[in-house]
Amino acid sequence: MENFAQLCYTGEKEEKVYNVWENALANIEQKTSAVNFLTWFKDTSLISTNEGHIIIGTKNAFVSKQLNTKFLSVITEALEKNNIKVIDVEFKVVSDNKPKVRPREVTASAPTKLKNITKKSLIKADNNGLNSRYTLDSFIIGSNNDVAAAAAKSIIDAPGVRYNPFFLYGGPGLGKTHLVQAIGNALLQKDPNFKVLYTPISDFYSDFISSIQKGKGKEFNSKFQKLDCLIIDDFQLIVGKEKSQEEFFNIFNNLYQLNKQIIVISDRLPSQIKTVDERLASRLTMGGAFDIQLPKFEDKCAILRAKAELQGAEIEDEAIEYIAENVNTNIRDLERELSTILLTSDVRGLTPLELIKSGSTSIIKTPKAHSVSSKQILDKVAHKFGITSKDICSKTRVSNIKTARQVVMYLLSKELSMSTTKIAAEVGLQDHTTVMHGINKIESDLKLNFALRDQIESIREDLYA
Repeated sequence: MENFAQLCYTGEKEEKVYNVWENALANIEQKTSAVNFLTWFKDTSLISTNEGHIIIGTKNAFVSKQLNTKFLSVITEALEKNNIKVIDVEFKVVSDNKPKVRPREVTASAPTKLKNITKKSLIKADNNGLNSRYTLDSFIIGSNNDVAAAAAKSIIDAPGVRYNPFFLYGGPGLGKTHLVQAIGNALLQKDPNFKVLYTPISDFYSDFISSIQKGKGKEFNSKFQKLDCLIIDDFQLIVGKEKSQEEFFNIFNNLYQLNKQIIVISDRLPSQIKTVDERLASRLTMGGAFDIQLPKFEDKCAILRAKAELQGAEIEDEAIEYIAENVNTNIRDLERELSTILLTSDVRGLTPLELIKSGSTSIIKTPKAHSVSSKQILDKVAHKFGITSKDICSKTRVSNIKTARQVVMYLLSKELSMSTTKIAAEVGLQDHTTVMHGINKIESDLKLNFALRDQIESIREDLYA
């Protein structure tokens, strides 16, 4: 097998290796989802194929780790299909030749550096409500939001055709506003004459009331009829505003009939928002309802790495993993903790990892699992459900008690990282597969059952109060 270093100096052979990797990527794309391919294989390169020892270039250590852990067999198969002998594969971070900034050089006044932002993509607001900083390039795609991100890309390619209306829901601080504003910015980048409006429902309500008071109701309505894309945020706040719902319903129908793109964001499904008209609730989700969930550990690491790179800051992988393990709320809090760590390490003249290991900061709290016992979880859940701990550990299958038991299983797993076997013993079960089923059931229900989500969050607050 020829060495890549030799191939680089001969135009014909250089093209040969280039084509090998391009062909391999084409094979990989067929074996992985579009989101995974774009997330992990973008900006990779084939550095060497010398005697079966493959070296693949990546943009950072986290990508290298993910490729090695999750996609090694797919990569090996793709290379072998292209007649490349594979003995072992090494992933190597390739320098982009950009100067790195040490953490101590990061200051509070340093401007945030966004990737791939050009004059063309710095879209002027023109009263459209969009923030030009929200782009797809700066939106980190992970397993918690990949489906919603894929739908967003389809909307950009063909607005008003697929996923119309596009209803996006999920908890606070998970990136919903970022994603939908990125859609609006991308549509404007494709066509500067495209008429987009982003507005929170509270502003819609205030403007509507003002127009009625001033006798300008028709002007208010006609403003929306000129749009090519309407983005409504915080839709859950429309509760109790019947006249606003009626006006929005009319605007919605008119835009929809004209194949104009409609995007609505909420913290829950329309059917779970009290007083929302059934007709409106049904229409809002007829294009599909997509949720953004809490990021998993790998997703949080990717977000932290990307945010650090955007700020031009260096941060050790161990520090990133520590932050990811200890911030279990949302992306907004994750980014806030990262910024605080970087600034504090700057002030104290330490690297982020040195700061964390020194124990001289209380920014990242001790993992919750260290301060809560299984008995406390059992007692808090029992109290919340109005039953006893003895009921939960009994063999009864009464619906309310069964749900409480599954919540205990879920919290023991998430808060204390207990094994399913140990959880089974805690709740009086003999079969650990029942525990696995119970945990999976709660995880599935949390996607749509907002009452259960609120209930579990309330139990968590009681545990760590």
